[in-house]
Amino acid sequence: MQLVVARIGRAHGIKGEVTVEVRTDEPELRLGPGAVLATEPAATGPLTIETGRVHSGRLLLRFEGVRDRSAAEALRNTLLIAEVDPDELPEEEDEFYDHQLIDLDVVLADGTEIGRITEISHLPSQDLFIVERPDGSEVMIPFVEEIVTEIDLEEQRAVITPPPGLIDESEAVIASSRDEETGETASGDAAGTPKGDA
Repeated sequence: MQLVVARIGRAHGIKGEVTVEVRTDEPELRLGPGAVLATEPAATGPLTIETGRVHSGRLLLRFEGVRDRSAAEALRNTLLIAEVDPDELPEEEDEFYDHQLIDLDVVLADGTEIGRITEISHLPSQDLFIVERPDGSEVMIPFVEEIVTEIDLEEQRAVITPPPGLIDESEAVIASSRDEETGETASGDAAGTPKGDA
């Protein structure tokens, strides 16, 4: 099975290094020196990683045969693809690969269907499930322990306990500093956690 593990960004310096946007939880395993990766577009690869280092919080890679800035810049926006055994599991018990989570049914604790995971968005602060609702709309669910309480791969489902307003905006609890100063709340709303906070 092929998984996208990174996207090449801009060239760094003049010796062929590139920045990469990491799309794997195991960069040391997938993006280490010696790794041979397929590419999209395919004509760009395969690419063999020669060196890797972290600089100012970003991963920099140099590939065999890429020796100058113009060659590195030519690789910009190329996707790096690793071949992964579909039965392989992450080392940590509570970690999952994206392909294990895609297409899981998302349900509330009482079994109410919310939708189906169609994409995982990896942000610097947290990962998000992009969930397609039965009506075709999408909702984003933060992949954090407080909200996603169970991942059951056998039953192919993710159980969530969303805060008010995450799934149904009409349930959102809104607080404003003006209300707190006067001690009043807007009609129909209660002071509390801002919408979207987990």
